[in-house]
Formats: sequence, structure tokens, C-alpha cells
Amino acid sequence: MKIRTITLLVDPQREPLEKSLPQLGAFAAQATAACEAAGIQVQTRRLATAPFPFWADLNQPASFVNLALRTEELAQQNGLNFLSFGPALPEFPSSFAMIPPALAATKNLFFSAAMTTQEHRISNLAVHACAEIITQCANFTTDGMTNLRFAALGNVPPGGPFFPAAYHTTGMPPAVAMGLECADEILAIFQSAETLGQARQQLLNRLENVAACLTEAIQPVVNEFSLKFIGFDFSSAPYPSSCCSVGGALEALGVPQLGLHGSVAASAFLADTLKQGKWQQVGFNGMMLPVLEDLVLAQRSAEGFLSTKDLLLFACMCGTGLDTVPLPGDSSPQAVAALLLDLAAISLRLDKPLTARLMPIPGKKAGDSIEFNFEYLTNGKIMALEGAPLTGLLGRQAEIEIHPLH
Repeated sequence: MKIRTITLLVDPQREPLEKSLPQLGAFAAQATAACEAAGIQVQTRRLATAPFPFWADLNQPASFVNLALRTEELAQQNGLNFLSFGPALPEFPSSFAMIPPALAATKNLFFSAAMTTQEHRISNLAVHACAEIITQCANFTTDGMTNLRFAALGNVPPGGPFFPAAYHTTGMPPAVAMGLECADEILAIFQSAETLGQARQQLLNRLENVAACLTEAIQPVVNEFSLKFIGFDFSSAPYPSSCCSVGGALEALGVPQLGLHGSVAASAFLADTLKQGKWQQVGFNGMMLPVLEDLVLAQRSAEGFLSTKDLLLFACMCGTGLDTVPLPGDSSPQAVAALLLDLAAISLRLDKPLTARLMPIPGKKAGDSIEFNFEYLTNGKIMALEGAPLTGLLGRQAEIEIHPLH
């Protein structure tokens, strides 16, 4: 198990980033040392802000790109590997168009965009704006990697540590959260347990012990810097190796190949177990199925066992949504929007946070092989996008009201 990210959460309206970043960087360095002294390796240190429409000038696109470049450089100078400017918002329609140029100009800056509102509505304009961002950014590089730094959000609250969805609450003082890479622990426990009850209890015991250890290690540093620690996200983040696969963990429960019937039951068991944890929870704390970050998931999708519809079904059991999904390079914005609309509707109907990190790959079609030269991604094949432009009421309604099931 590793700490995938120590994520600092700030609102630049309270204090300009030029002033706050040196102290935040110093905190991140000391927090990293404390966690590693406790025996848990830290992979990255990150910074996420409140939604940028609240603190950036939306009327000056060129100055926004300069702001992005300047802040990215400052973050790197202060030991913060990645940063997120928080989501574009439906109530600020012009904010969506600010994202592609900033992504094109930077390397370590992440963005997201909200498709839903607090009034239980899907903004069709926001859905289509997200689809336009995805299809536009796909062509910035030949490998489609720019979309690794963008996610469309459905019903995602602030405070989570995992990128690209991480952002801070507007008006709140700085805080810190941790996201864990724990698919290796889940896999090992599910492989060795003799009963489901034993698998559940052993996993909870392990994660709760780690949370207690890390809380004890980091709290003195949090107090020293007058920050607020808001919790852990023990979502099943994998790493592209055979010993750290959430797909392998689900198959260890008895599913021959993930995607066959029984997969939903396995997903529900894992998601339910993670939600029972007695650690301080923040973010998703659910099943995470990033296709291109997991060897088994990539293999099953290449073999045809996993489709985008399967991933949507698993998301209903409590997951992060559609993550690192490789799509055909000629996917149209209208077809992508139809898939995003499904995800947004699930997020509101089931009252749960979901994200979509979709990666159309230029020049590739469904079934084509893809290769990446990036530590956190594995190779795979392009998945089919079973969508077409929506017509009728769904296609032309500005907002779609969806109330929670309960």
C-alpha cells in the first residue's frame, strides 16, 4: 500500500497562491517525511483549489493561460507535483471554454467540469461543453494523453483528494486529505480469505490500522501549520502491475473474467466493505475501476468482456465512474455527450459522486491496440463508444431534473 496523494486544498480568494504556496509546500514536505517514517511511501504531493470561476478572471482568456503557467511553475518550485484549478461550473458558462487552452499550455495542471447542479438538475449545456473539451483535447497530442488531466463531474462534492476531481470548498481555510493506493492489499486479502466475512473483516482491519497510524503521524504536522485534516479516501486505486489490480481482486472473489455475470455482486461487496470503514472518510471511498491503470481491467476490455455499458453498471454499485476509458479517435462530441448524460443521470438518481475521464485516441478505432510510455498507464485496446447524437426532448432540453431514489 502507498499514499497516492497528499492533497492540499485551498481557496485563492482567501490568500493569493503566490503567498500561500511556500508554506503549503513546506507542510507537504514535512507531512511526506512523517508518513514515510510511519512506513507508508508517498507517491505525489498535490494542490487543489476552489472552483476557478470564483477566483480567476473569466473575461481574459490569455491572462488565464498565463496564470495557469505561472501557478504550475510555482507549485513545482515548492515541491507540489500536480495541481488542479477545480471545476468549471454550469452557472459560469464561459468557464468551460477556458479549459482547453490552459491544458494545452501546461503539463501538470488538471481541470474538471461539473455537469450537475445542487438543485438536482443536469445541465445539458454543461454536458455538451464537457464533450467538446474531451474531443478537442484528444487532438492536442498524438497519444490523446491530455484528457488524462480532465474529468467531467456528476454530483461530486468538494474535499476529495483524487485528481482530476479534487477541489476545495469556496471560502474555507486550507485543508488536507489523503488518497491511498490500496488495490494490492485488497487483492492479497481476497486471495487468501476463506469466507466473504473473513475477507471483509481482514480488509477493514488493515485499512483502519493504516488510517490510525497515518493520523497519528500527520496530526502534529497539521497542527504546526494550522491546517485541517479532513480524511482519507481508500478507494481501490490500482497500479499497472499484476499484484496491484482491483480487477484481479474482484476476480479473486470468484468471477472467472470481470464483465461476466457475478461481476456486479463482486463490485457491490467491495464497495459496501469500503463504506463500512471507521476511518475519517472523504472523497469517493468506493470501488475505482480505471481501465488503463489496471492490468486486468485493460486485458478484460481488450478481450471484449468489459464495455462502457458494463462500467456504467458497476458505477451504480458505488464507484468513481468511467476512468481512463480509451475511445475511438473519431468519437463525436454528440456521442460523447450521450455517454456523459447517462453518467450524470446515475449520479443524481443514486445520489453519489461519479466522474468521467474519457480518452479518445487520435487515429484509433474500436479494437485497435494502444501503447503508452507512462508509469501509471498500461497498454490496452480501444473500447467501442455505443452512442449517437440524442434527439427529441433529451436532445433539446436545457436542464433535466433528476431526483434521488431515496
